[in-house]
Amino acid sequence: MCFTQNFSQYLVIGLANGFLYALIALGYTLVYGVLQLINFAHSEVFMSGGFAGYFVLQAVVGKQPHGVMSVVMIVLGIAAGALGGGLVAFLLERVAYRPLRRRKAPKLAFLISAIGASYFLYNLAGKEFGRTSLSVPYIFNGSNSGIAFTIFGAQVQTIYVIWAVAAIVLLVSLDRVVAKTKLGKGIRAVAEDAETASLMGVNIDRVISQAFVLGGLLGGAAGFLFGLNFGVVYTMGFTPALKAFTAAVLGGIGNLRGAMLGGLVLGVAESLPLSCVNPAWQDVIAFGILIVVLLFRPMGLLGERLGRSA
Repeated sequence: MCFTQNFSQYLVIGLANGFLYALIALGYTLVYGVLQLINFAHSEVFMSGGFAGYFVLQAVVGKQPHGVMSVVMIVLGIAAGALGGGLVAFLLERVAYRPLRRRKAPKLAFLISAIGASYFLYNLAGKEFGRTSLSVPYIFNGSNSGIAFTIFGAQVQTIYVIWAVAAIVLLVSLDRVVAKTKLGKGIRAVAEDAETASLMGVNIDRVISQAFVLGGLLGGAAGFLFGLNFGVVYTMGFTPALKAFTAAVLGGIGNLRGAMLGGLVLGVAESLPLSCVNPAWQDVIAFGILIVVLLFRPMGLLGERLGRSA
């Protein structure tokens, strides 16, 4: 009975969270597709995008924007967050991954390097930006979380609409880039067989760097969108990135559309039970799903490699 009382409201919340998880999960999927490694510093890419969007809006937002200017501010913040995340991802690939790859280092070295880079960026942000949460400037009528409309009794907040629209545009754009462009063909070729792709003239280093940057652009944009509602702080990347990793595994790590599907499924799956249980169980449910997936379907829902997924 409790499950049906607020079903539509929790469904809306779950879908909204799912769109964010999907954006972050694509960063894991792109890197895994070309390197067969998990970029555990992706949480700091997400955090960097949040701070980049915050500082840009802090600099340009004067009096309360209205109408078209509110949309312009959202687009500006997303662009700043994406560029911030893309830049950090590019530097991570150059500093933490490429030297190891050229020396043919073991997989464990990549993992240790990623964790070290993550802790470096985490503590650097805490030192430079402070250890308290910073509120992103309000863009819509003095609040970023007012009620936009109601559907089937569920209140859809403005921030949910922003998350959904931005995520759909970014997710569809990435899917088309990977499926139709020369860049996308290079990424799929390296994901399918890096050695053969190299023999066919594909620049492996460039493709890997581009995959990192693409994932960073989406992760950084997601960081700004998250910060728009919850504020930005140096610890903000830890839990969302872990859940996004769960979403990537759920959908099929290495599969772009699987990451999108996994994000939405995870968001809904962790939110719907909250109508019956204490909200403190939300993270338990999310990571419980990860354990179940790894036990019974480790290849994920779609389970197709990036090179075969377009």
